Amino acid sequence: MAKLDSLSNVVLTMSDLLLDTLRFVRSSLRPRWALAAENLFLRKQLALYVERKVKPRRAKAATKLTLVWLSRLFAWREALTVVKPDTLVRWHRRGFRLLWRWKSKVRGRPRIPADLQKLIANMAANNTTWGEERIAAELLLKLGIRVSPRTIRRYMPPPPPGPQRGPSSQRWMTFVRNHAQAMLACDFFVAVTGRFRVLYVFVIMEVGCRRIRHFNVTAHPTAEWTLQQFREAISGEEPYRYLIHDRDSIYSPELDSALRATGLKVLKTPFRAPQANAYCERLVGSIRRECLDFLIPLNEKHLRRTLKEWVDHYNRGRPHSSLGLGIPDPPSDLPREASSRYRIPQHYRVATKPILGGLHHEYGLERLAA
Repeated sequence: MAKLDSLSNVVLTMSDLLLDTLRFVRSSLRPRWALAAENLFLRKQLALYVERKVKPRRAKAATKLTLVWLSRLFAWREALTVVKPDTLVRWHRRGFRLLWRWKSKVRGRPRIPADLQKLIANMAANNTTWGEERIAAELLLKLGIRVSPRTIRRYMPPPPPGPQRGPSSQRWMTFVRNHAQAMLACDFFVAVTGRFRVLYVFVIMEVGCRRIRHFNVTAHPTAEWTLQQFREAISGEEPYRYLIHDRDSIYSPELDSALRATGLKVLKTPFRAPQANAYCERLVGSIRRECLDFLIPLNEKHLRRTLKEWVDHYNRGRPHSSLGLGIPDPPSDLPREASSRYRIPQHYRVATKPILGGLHHEYGLERLAA
């Protein structure tokens, strides 16, 4: 509504300026003696208002611009009685600011369509932990729309005030990079329930494809319980050759011997060196930032059910920048990149699937009914 009012004001101002221009052209064609007589006649009438001290009506924008333009043609200070000279100077400066603003407006790449701007804003608002790269990956992989992360950053809501946490550096040994496809990593982390009960979550991930192979929750972790988790996750027929874990006492010598019997070579991280198990540490951080930091587990069953839903999203619906914007278990119906860069394919619409009650969302294309 405000845009319509401003547009109508601009149209009225331009029409008034056009009429004043036509009146000026018509007056310039009249004889000089007729203009002098009309000028004197108007001055006499204006003197009546000045003597009676009648306050004139507030001038419109078109009237202000016309007076500023006419003041360049004669000595206007003696003829000016409706307003003060300082007011006319102020109008002139305001007109110059408008002119300079118009000449200094940004001229660059065209803006993306309004519906795509709205979609980006909704994705950023509905997924508070996502950045521009994550949204760009979601648009490319799920909707087939390629948009630069820098372009997406322009249409995202401004960040909240306060110190922002920047990207953390990640170090890793060359051996792990070269053997990631045949490597597993595991780790424990804790979660606190609503009654302040400490629960332990155990995760096993495939380093090469970032897939979460297995997870489970317990209140009393032991070496026997941990070995049972490995037995459920690893059958011995997989191409895994290495397993990374820290030097916690729960990884007993008997547990390591049982793992070696399955064909795995155990790689223990150095003391006080969590970066040696960086991929699993990063996974634990993702679980906290994208899931556990936004809810309070009520009990062990509730925590296990919540993590199961997030793990399914992590493995099958969440783009991973470390995989080249790939997904560990990509669905079979991923669209190709759209031929039109910023357009949703014809006969399709964007379908949204909420995850964890709307904490995250998965986006896809859904064909419209004929």
